[in-house]
Amino acid sequence: MTAAPIAVALDAPDLDTAARWATLVTPHVSTVKVGLELYLRYGPDVVASVRGASRVQVFLDLKLHDIPATVRGAARAVARLKPSYLTVHAAGGPAMIREAVEAAPATTIAAVTVLTSLDDADLRAVGIEGPAPDAVRRLAALAVGAGAQALVCSPQEAAAVRAEVGPGITLITPGVRPAGADTQDQARVATPEAALAAGADLLVIGRPITAAPDPGAAAAAMAAALRKFPGERPPGTPRHG
Repeated sequence: MTAAPIAVALDAPDLDTAARWATLVTPHVSTVKVGLELYLRYGPDVVASVRGASRVQVFLDLKLHDIPATVRGAARAVARLKPSYLTVHAAGGPAMIREAVEAAPATTIAAVTVLTSLDDADLRAVGIEGPAPDAVRRLAALAVGAGAQALVCSPQEAAAVRAEVGPGITLITPGVRPAGADTQDQARVATPEAALAAGADLLVIGRPITAAPDPGAAAAAMAAALRKFPGERPPGTPRHG
């Protein structure tokens, strides 16, 4: 059975909880995501802990954003952990993205376009020309031109980004919530089915799975629902046509 194209965000309070969640969900999903807080608290050991004995992909979501030389060094440092994905901010510019790509050749560098917590008013406040879909498309084109193999965007922009960059780039979409779920701190959201229909390859889902009484059962139910969806495909396999 093919694992669902879901990256479960392991935003856990401690390493034992993160490892337990990973063990519960890995039979059903392709990827587990380690965020900045968990990585800073426990360091590189967290990657081995959540990977365990499984072959699950590890998404290291550090959102690197610094001068090119610093990002190159950081990407090289984490490349030895063999994450499947590593995030950088597209707003760091082409030179920074190129350094990350060159420093971690065995890892898919995913450029974050516009955080899903931001809306048009937030973009104006920080001096980014909007609206959000336009800013996302500009940053997506910039990042792909600099060698990024994947992009992080909200499900609401996935179709426009796919049209902008073509079929060969992996689209990763946070802000994915099952119908009726609380959006929490996400401003631009969609259901898993809608995200796949828009062209997403990998869906980032956290609290709807990890906050459930049984995270494994929640992951299994979500995976089963996606298998019934005609657009579902293995993660990283672009939608052609």
